[in-house]
Amino acid sequence: MKRLIVIAILAMGFSGFAQSDAKAKTLLNEVSQKIKAYNNISLDFKYELNNVSENINQETRGNVVIEGDKYLLNILGVTRIFDGKTLYTISPEDEEVTISSDNSEDESTITPSKMLSFYEDGYTYKMDIEQNLKGRKIQYVKLNPIDSDAEIKHVLLGIDATTKHIYNLIEVGKNGTKTTLTVNSFKTDEPISKTLFTFDKSKYSDYYINNID
Repeated sequence: MKRLIVIAILAMGFSGFAQSDAKAKTLLNEVSQKIKAYNNISLDFKYELNNVSENINQETRGNVVIEGDKYLLNILGVTRIFDGKTLYTISPEDEEVTISSDNSEDESTITPSKMLSFYEDGYTYKMDIEQNLKGRKIQYVKLNPIDSDAEIKHVLLGIDATTKHIYNLIEVGKNGTKTTLTVNSFKTDEPISKTLFTFDKSKYSDYYINNID
């Protein structure tokens, strides 16, 4: 899943933005400050992919634990472990483990390590609509890519006005594809194992190991 919006939270600087809304910048800075105070974050989320013209309508759920650059992601029956240097993609259905280097330099990919900070570079932004969703006041910020050749038309970032946590993210592509990530559960500073982000090869002795580096 190339544009996997799932999602760690890094220090956010907004110097890369130009011609942007001052209120939106203030709100994003508040989100940044809140996020940077956490040692780790655990998310349960719903992921939706829709394209009417192509008759595509997919929905799935997943979860991710993020600590700094490291993450453990479960989605579509596949587990991804990133230890800060190497990404391990574990597919029980295929009985295969794919080992690769981090792909964060690919700007078209929103990975867990960029989920809540991807917008720090390359976008202008402005305040959008405010909605009441399930009793929560959600303020949207609209992000437009600076690069005119970008595949993304725009992104809507929904922020809980009370908690200053990201509620959802809606990405609209120029090809008509809409990808929506909705956070169902947002937990912080949970006790986690020291080996949570460590790949244990002995557990997958019967799997095919595909090292693509």
